[in-house]
Amino acid sequence: MDKLSIMGVRIDNISMDEALKLAEKKIDNDEKFIIYTPNTEIIMMCQKDEEFLKIINKSDLNVPDGVGLIYAGKIKKHPLKEKVAGYDLSVKLLKLAHEKGLKLYVVGGKPGVAEAAMKNVQNTYPGIKIAGAMHGYFKGAHLGQGGHEEELELIEDINKQKPHILFVGFGAKKQEQWIEYNKDLLKANVIIGNGGTLDGLAGFVKRAPDIFIKLGLEWFYRLIREPKRIKRQIVLPVFMLKVIFGNKDIVREI
Repeated sequence: MDKLSIMGVRIDNISMDEALKLAEKKIDNDEKFIIYTPNTEIIMMCQKDEEFLKIINKSDLNVPDGVGLIYAGKIKKHPLKEKVAGYDLSVKLLKLAHEKGLKLYVVGGKPGVAEAAMKNVQNTYPGIKIAGAMHGYFKGAHLGQGGHEEELELIEDINKQKPHILFVGFGAKKQEQWIEYNKDLLKANVIIGNGGTLDGLAGFVKRAPDIFIKLGLEWFYRLIREPKRIKRQIVLPVFMLKVIFGNKDIVREI
């Protein structure tokens, strides 16, 4: 698999179908497989956080979740195959679980979000075996309290269920911290840090219309609906300026 380094963050040059087939293979072989979904915001976070950079580069797969990464690859003559959005990959994994009768465990969101998300998932994908759903408001590594009793109880329940797929949605850095800290303890196959996916599945956050997604303007749609996101999304033009005016090694093959 070809790989790029975009400002030091490893990005695997993989298509959606390839990522899904790879995940399916890991499940069939009963292997552990960790997926992160870096986008432009995460890459910019990593420029100021060396710990986060090291963690995110330890994954088994980093999919290019963001049109900014696609543009960066094109500008620097190292094109990526396509955008692989974390939400879309998560939905593909749900469809796979439905077709194969796989077990799913989800962790993250405010109290009630995970349960609401799984109620919708069960209605849409009745073939999935819901192994468990837990909110993200417990004491654990994502809050700097790794090894806390509440975290160990959750891990014990996850391991009892042995899910084929584990969604971890605490938001950028926290979910990756939690996965990295506990990866050797967890008995699950595909473990994906997928941010606000549970909010979307629960119906609490509306996805951008297809036209916005196709035009690469999903970020703009979300900004219109949530103007307070401007503080987070100001990094998008900064990222593009760094790519355009940075040297050739800012995006390189590895």
